[in-house]
Amino acid sequence: MIEITNSPVLTVAIYISFFSLTISLFMGMYRLLIGPTLPDRMIVLDLIASLSIGLIITYILATGQTIYLNVAVAIALLVFMGNIAFAKFLIRRIKK
Repeated sequence: MIEITNSPVLTVAIYISFFSLTISLFMGMYRLLIGPTLPDRMIVLDLIASLSIGLIITYILATGQTIYLNVAVAIALLVFMGNIAFAKFLIRRIKK
């Protein structure tokens, strides 16, 4: 287990990571709301999922609670399956 109080460099890096991932998440949500097309919104949803996985990993580094790694893997698998379903939807939509 990593204690962030023992390493000031790691503490600063974790705070910077939380800040930049959170800012990127809000910018992605803004783009999700104004996205002009459906594929653009799907790409932003992938970005948001990746950023949330990054936030979970950063939280794991900060606290040492590795149980949340399962949540990150589950999110990644769900996003991957959603991408496959969306690609099939687009292929069917193009063929019509």
